[in-house]
Amino acid sequence: MKSSQFQNSLYIGNNLNGILYGAKLVLYIISMRSLLTSRQRSSSDNFYILFSTALLLLITVFVVTQAIFGGEMWIANAGYPGGPSAYLNRYASVWYETLGTAASVVLNLLADALMIYRCHVVYNNRMLLLMLSVIYIGSIATGVFLICTSGLPSGNFFDGLAAKSGTAYYVTTIALNIISTALICGRIHMYAKRISADKDTIVLHCRSHNVVIIIIESALPYTLCGVAFLVSHGVKNGVEILFLSTYTMFTCISPQLIIMRIVTGRAWIAHRKEITRPMTNPTRQSQREYDMEEQAQNLGMTGTDSTVVNVELHTISRTDFSLSDDVKL
Repeated sequence: MKSSQFQNSLYIGNNLNGILYGAKLVLYIISMRSLLTSRQRSSSDNFYILFSTALLLLITVFVVTQAIFGGEMWIANAGYPGGPSAYLNRYASVWYETLGTAASVVLNLLADALMIYRCHVVYNNRMLLLMLSVIYIGSIATGVFLICTSGLPSGNFFDGLAAKSGTAYYVTTIALNIISTALICGRIHMYAKRISADKDTIVLHCRSHNVVIIIIESALPYTLCGVAFLVSHGVKNGVEILFLSTYTMFTCISPQLIIMRIVTGRAWIAHRKEITRPMTNPTRQSQREYDMEEQAQNLGMTGTDSTVVNVELHTISRTDFSLSDDVKL
């Protein structure tokens, strides 16, 4: 039997899902507007369109199934013998709940794949990529097992075999979240510190130190919500379902924030090539200087007089992923 705290947390979680779903829609629209209005759409743009749409469809399935189950439990079957807790235990394995679980697992796998790619972008290290991929394969295996066990006639995500498989799955995927987030946060901080320590570089305001940028690039909310869920789930606290709902929503929102930064030219990528643009300011010494200043502005690394710093980072090029000889992380 689930406590009243669990029921309250489930109710709050369902309402919070609606709010965060609205935020996801806004981010999706902003990203799509930038992608679809691009005059020179690249293959990477098409990928981000499909990826963002897949995220939206999967999170829609999750939100809708949770809302339907809540309506059935609290309204349509309000007089069910034993109350909402008994209804939950009896119908936790209903087909649309299994569909919602499957959608959340696939959503997790997509988000984790993006995080692994972002780690590869920041580090470009094959051994690191291999290590993260091994953990990722483990999350796929445990995720499939979770879907199968929670879909059994007697399956219950919070009890029995399904609960154990769920614990194994979330331990694996959240461990991957923690590692990837820590790696990206550490790399951004280290690189920003290296820039600030350069005596020949004038940096009055470096947004790589900006907490907001670190949060977005490392998908920090995604990881923190996962840790909160895992801890509450481990101690069998009823608030676990609230953290699970929030974690699932940020599984969608955090990747979308990263994509939005990519398509608006403010995220790190693995490779960069010089982009030819018309000179908009006749006082520039060269097109090279113009491009360097634009990179610096994207990272918030220019002074109050827009003096260009003599530092280049991995900045976004939405049209080309080839590596320039002078761009090394």
